[in-house]
Amino acid sequence: MRFSVIASDGGSRAGIIETERGLVLTPQFMPVGTLGTVKAVSPEELRRMGAEVVLCNTYHLCRDTRP
Repeated sequence: MRFSVIASDGGSRAGIIETERGLVLTPQFMPVGTLGTVKAVSPEELRRMGAEVVLCNTYHLCRDTRP
């Protein structure tokens, strides 16, 4: 994985994250898939919201969150 800055303005920057699966332009909406925050949202809904990346931890996604 590699990150390259393509533009900056003061403390802000835009860039490209290069991964084995493709490119992600930043800044980017990246929902966090921990403790059920995206478990109830389908991949199609996430795409419609503009998500290209979901940050997740498999431990949290597989964990039973019932009290």
